[in-house]
Parts: sequence; C-alpha cells; structure tokens
Amino acid sequence: MDKEFLVTKFHEIFPNTDNDEIRVFFSPGRINLIGEHTDYNGGHVFPCAITFGTYGVARKRSDQQIRMHSLNFSENGTIEFSLSDLDYEKSHGWANYPKGMIRYIREAGKNFASGMDILVFGNIPNGAGLSSSASLEMLIGVILNELFGLKIPRLELVRLGKQVENEFIGVNSGIMDQFAVGMGKKDCGILLDCNTLNYQYAPLNLTDYQIIIMNTNKRRELADSKYNERRSECEQALARLQTKLSIKELGDLSEQEFEENRQLIDDDVLERRAKHAVYENQRTLKALKALQAGELETFGSLMNDSHISLRDDYEVTGDELDTLAEAAWKQPGTVGARMTGAGFGGCAIAIVKSTEIDTFIEEVGKEYQAEIGYEATFYVASIGEGATEITTEVL
Repeated sequence: MDKEFLVTKFHEIFPNTDNDEIRVFFSPGRINLIGEHTDYNGGHVFPCAITFGTYGVARKRSDQQIRMHSLNFSENGTIEFSLSDLDYEKSHGWANYPKGMIRYIREAGKNFASGMDILVFGNIPNGAGLSSSASLEMLIGVILNELFGLKIPRLELVRLGKQVENEFIGVNSGIMDQFAVGMGKKDCGILLDCNTLNYQYAPLNLTDYQIIIMNTNKRRELADSKYNERRSECEQALARLQTKLSIKELGDLSEQEFEENRQLIDDDVLERRAKHAVYENQRTLKALKALQAGELETFGSLMNDSHISLRDDYEVTGDELDTLAEAAWKQPGTVGARMTGAGFGGCAIAIVKSTEIDTFIEEVGKEYQAEIGYEATFYVASIGEGATEITTEVL
C-alpha cells in the first residue's frame, strides 16, 4: 500500500487542524499454521503474522473528540465519539473495536488528555477469518502507545486486545489472534503455550515453497457462529474429566491419558470435541519438532490430519473449506492443506511448491467453482512482522 496515498486521503477526510503531525502504522493479519481451537483449551498454537493487514494514519487532536474513518466502510462515513463516552454502540459498527481498545487502555490507568483523528484501511478480506478484528485492535493499541508515549508493554496490549474481544464485543475467544498480530516476526511461526503465554519463534525456511491463502468467500461472523457453543462443549467435557483427573485444561492431557479416561465424558459429541482439543495440541508440538528437523513433509501431513479432525471431531469446517482442502491435497507440489481460523467459512491455507502455484490456483479454483457455485480467491502470503509504526516523519 502506498503510504502517500493514505496520507493524501487522510488530509481530504480530516482537513488541517492546529496539529498536523501525521504518523502511519501497520498491523498484520494472521494465519494459524496448526493448532486450531486449542487456545481456549489451554493448548499450544502455531500462528504467524502475514503481510496483509490494517494500515492506520493518525494525528492527535487538541480536544477530547475521536474521529475515525475506514476506507473499507466509506459508506458509513466518519464515526465520532468523545473520550468521555466510550460505551459500545451498535450503530458504530467496526469502530467499536478501536473504541473498546481506547476504553480499556484508559481503564488500565494509561491516561491521555486529547482525542485523535484516525484513518484506517485494511487489505485483509473482511470476514475471511484472518483476524481483521485483532489486527484493528492491535493497530489502535500501537497508535495510542506511540502517539502518547504510554510505554505499555506489548504483552499487555495483547491482553487488552483479548479483553476487547471478550468483554466489549462479546466473543469468547482466546489470546492467539492478538498475540500473533502483536508479537509476529518475519519468516517465523510462533509456538505459543496458551496456558502460560510462554512462546518461542520457529524459523520457517520454506525456500522453494509458498503459503497460499484460499478464501472461501463465504463470510463468517465469529460472534454469530457456533464458536461459543464449541467452547462450552469443551468446558463440559473438561468438567467431566475433572471428576477423576487433577487437570486444569484439556491441553494438559497426552493422547494416551485422554484415551484411558475418555469414558468419563460419557457423551459422544463431547468426547469428539475433547479428542480434537487433546490431539490437536499434540499435533502442534509435533509440528514444531518437524520444522526444527527440516521435515516439511511431516509438517504438511500434520496439517492434513488437523483438517480431518476439525472436519470430523470438531465439526467446524463445512462444504466450502472441505472442498478447498480436499482439492488442494490432490495437487502436485502440495505439502499440506487445512482450514485456518475458527471455521464456518473463512480461509484455508496450503503449503505449495513455488513452481506449481499457478497450476494449483487454477485447478483448485476450478474444482471449487464447480462444487460450490462461486469463486474462491487465492493469495500468496509472506510471513511478516507484528504491529508497528512504519513512519514517524511529519508528512
């Protein structure tokens, strides 16, 4: 994205005031390479930041007003509110994510006296499951941190972003999205223990391979999906296991421990939900070892197994994601493919040999169109840095 274009648009939407120091920021989207629906079950995840994301152009004001405008939702116009009124308001739509971040940063004792003008533009497909909401939350957190010199540690911003999602928006999600967006590192995946927030970077030396993001173009709204239902099912399964086992989370169990005690759950659906959480956590740990050993084929095989578990045991895929993954598996040069994100639409990912990408996109696209009746969209993704300021000069 051309920064100069965004700055020009900023000047058009927010004509000059007494302060014209304009600063530009970028916050990535994320994909999860493996470890799906494990984060809120106390397991491990393996996400990375991508080079698609959300740009923000911002400037301090001399009063208490916040003015926000998104080029993605220009039809909504400029949304305005005051620092003295930071309650959720349905009519403010997308701006509730920034509003929640501003509110919780202030409630954490980080005071700033003035408002802001902020222009936002994202090139993450909206509703695709690449975490556009976490990208926006972390963007606002970094903007506030830098504009007002708040010195909030990055991990605290990550936690505040999760609080926005859980308490302000009302989605009972884990911490993975904000963590990946806030802590991302170029050409690295992040193995994150969602219980302890211990993490390690794992270099992804793909060399002759690329990550392809395959968008079903079926919108998914997390708050309206069965996400909260799945979380509740896992909590029920855990409670039944805890009648005998002294565990805090499903992620505490090995595959063997689960198999030896699964009869405690005594419900087929709850058993399958718990099985996915346990086995997917172990797949994620195996995936790290495979990458460290340079065994990309093993990593790809674990990706495939992950999708099958999400399809059969967790039941969060659906025809669109299954069609993409299964079509991808057939293509020469595919190492592995799976859905990514919460499911119920959104995106799948594949690791594909660079020389086969054009054929891969054509063939998978053709099969998807024939099966589903409309087109999928494909993106060749790079693994990038976490949310950051990209210029501090006066423009």
